[in-house]
Amino acid sequence: MNKAELIDKIAQQHDLSKNKATDVVNAVFSNIADALSKNEDVALIGFGTFDVRSRAARDGRNPKTGEVIKIAASKTIGFKAGKPLKDAVQK
Repeated sequence: MNKAELIDKIAQQHDLSKNKATDVVNAVFSNIADALSKNEDVALIGFGTFDVRSRAARDGRNPKTGEVIKIAASKTIGFKAGKPLKDAVQK
């Protein structure tokens, strides 16, 4: 399912116009991104938790030349699925 399909499904399930459903989906995504940009966790009970994780600087290797390169420290987004989501996938 992509974003457009998600919007269509929400619009149908809740008797909303596509424009209104698009606004809702975009607001949810925007608020999650905003919280993560402030290093806040986003816990959606029953779904999962988004958090910001740090990656340490490390040495890597250029696969083409074999040369050792330095990879800078960075931040990434992590997601841990909640139990109801895990159970839904296991069925």
